[in-house]
Amino acid sequence: MKLQENSTGSPWEGLKALASGFFTLFKHLFRYPVTEQYPEYKRTLPARSRARIILTRDPDGDERCVACYLCSAVCPVSCISMQSAEREGGRRYARWFRINFARCIYCGFCEEACPTLAIQLTPDFEFSKDDILKLVYEKEDLLVDHGGKNRDYSFYRHAGVTMVGDKGTHMNELPPVDIKSNFP
Repeated sequence: MKLQENSTGSPWEGLKALASGFFTLFKHLFRYPVTEQYPEYKRTLPARSRARIILTRDPDGDERCVACYLCSAVCPVSCISMQSAEREGGRRYARWFRINFARCIYCGFCEEACPTLAIQLTPDFEFSKDDILKLVYEKEDLLVDHGGKNRDYSFYRHAGVTMVGDKGTHMNELPPVDIKSNFP
């Protein structure tokens, strides 16, 4: 029987590829298996790993979320819902905020869309439940008492909104100019 060459290469190349595959198989077949004991030994995760979502606070202790609905709009699986409200001083906040972690795919789009850095993803991935309804987290479950990755950031101070201070007192803002002083 005569071996025929095909357009992909000679029959010797095929045998060489087959032999290298069997070599790899036999090399790993007689190795001792490496098993990580998960609950006792936990592998360190990368710094930018994305898992559990939290809602952070600004340095003054107020909620950073202004209920702009950008996180719920950008979510590809629509697992975020909220309702906005306004305080006496005119500052917006989320009356209720809900995330369904059973639907969440942890893509991080909500974190990227948030203008106030209120919503952040943490590396905490161990929060499985025995009931799927327990994976629906409310605002009280998500709020933490720190600023997350950006502890010193305050949206209202950087945005120059007069709810926190007078004009000219915000970060990187010049004092107001008296336009009458510009006259000749």
